[in-house]
Amino acid sequence: MPDSNEPAQSGSRLTRPIERLGEAALRILAHVGHSVNLAIDTAVWLGRGMQPGRAGRGGAAIVQQIVRVGVRSIFIVSLVSGCVGLILTLQLAPPLDQFGSRDLVANIIGVAVLRELGPLIGAIVLTGFAGAAIAAELGTMVVSEEIEALEAHALNPVRFLVVPRVAATIVSMTLLGVISDLMAIGCALGIAMLMLDIPPSVFMENMLFQVSLSDFLTGIGKAMIFGTLIGMISCSNGLRVSGGAAGVGNATTRTVVQCIVAIIIADLVFTAIFYAFELF
Repeated sequence: MPDSNEPAQSGSRLTRPIERLGEAALRILAHVGHSVNLAIDTAVWLGRGMQPGRAGRGGAAIVQQIVRVGVRSIFIVSLVSGCVGLILTLQLAPPLDQFGSRDLVANIIGVAVLRELGPLIGAIVLTGFAGAAIAAELGTMVVSEEIEALEAHALNPVRFLVVPRVAATIVSMTLLGVISDLMAIGCALGIAMLMLDIPPSVFMENMLFQVSLSDFLTGIGKAMIFGTLIGMISCSNGLRVSGGAAGVGNATTRTVVQCIVAIIIADLVFTAIFYAFELF
């Protein structure tokens, strides 16, 4: 005799993928909504902090986070950027030699570093160095109920925890972008002089002929956007931790993945915008 529950079970198997898809969509929408609300609250508190008479308040917390997030990242950003500058120079020299244009390696290095690689390398390094740390720190505070303790004392967590970290990531990423540019170009200049027999004067003359102030400002603008993304994504994931220590680890992993993906997409969007403006 056939089981009367068989049609119901087969129907549930058919609808299960749709249910999982709907649950995933709801989780994504909830995460996006939380991130947008957090970004709005952060912008409001940042605006209030910049008002006359309030600019000095909270400055110590921001400086502390800049030292923790930015200053400690200088060495690793400099190391990675310098290695990338060396690699690019050595990789570009053989193809350019075929056209008798080895000196033009400086032109390519200048554009590539100032527009793209400088801020991009700094952002990826800062994500692994500081973004994960911010998410883990805030997640631990959520698990240990320190966030609830702040709210019980009428202290806004966004104002005292999120704003200093987001401001620190923006300032740190901007400065790290400049450091990354200098290290990559400096190492490229050194290897070009020592191994490619390109005089420093020729290298700098070619690079300055190719690049302009807008190239540098483009990279700085990208660095500021990248810093904002790192700070907001890290804080959002940290404040949404649940499930104890395992939740903190998951939040850290999500932060690194989401930051890198967001940085690459933002870089693509702004590069397309800048390219469109150059056409006109």
